Amino acid sequence: MVSTLAKPGRQLAKRLLLLQSGVVIATALTAVFAVNVDWGISALIGGGIFVIANTVFAIFAFMFSGARNARLVMASFYGGEVLKILITVILFAIAYLYMGVELVPLKLTYLLALGINIFGPVLFINNNK
Repeated sequence: MVSTLAKPGRQLAKRLLLLQSGVVIATALTAVFAVNVDWGISALIGGGIFVIANTVFAIFAFMFSGARNARLVMASFYGGEVLKILITVILFAIAYLYMGVELVPLKLTYLLALGINIFGPVLFINNNK
């Protein structure tokens, strides 16, 4: 029964991550054909940073469920958020320091993935009453 409580949240997170991944890949391919390959790679890296960090957060957020595990749920949720922020900072630092990325597509694709994270759940919420 405990896993059935978290199942809708897990499914929503999985669908949201798939939507983000698809949009990031489509944006990177569009950048390759519209501008050049460097822009496409930079767009893929920028969106990938967000998708990777968000995947780690989703894994931690749904590690535990149920009222008996309330402390573990909160600890894994906050731990996942801290890890998400750390991964984002580290991956951006690696991209800036060691990869020759174009900043405009990198940041725009990251912001696009962030926007999907903010507004995407509206597409998946079922309002059947």
